[in-house]
Amino acid sequence: MATTNIWQQFKALIPEGVRVVATITTNNGNGTSQAQLRDGSVITVKGESMSAGQKAFIQDGEIKGTAQSLAQYEVEV
Repeated sequence: MATTNIWQQFKALIPEGVRVVATITTNNGNGTSQAQLRDGSVITVKGESMSAGQKAFIQDGEIKGTAQSLAQYEVEV
């Protein structure tokens, strides 16, 4: 049954979980990889589909896809 609640319909459009961009540093050989976040911290994520040096989207601790290598700017307001 489809909901007529507009708020529920809106929430369904927004993906669940946190998505970050990280650089894959190594594949561990056991189905996981090491990834370095923009702040320099290193995390272990599920998946080995990306090779070292590539940027990836990480969502809920799992590699979801390739991220573009774009310039990052920091602006103070």
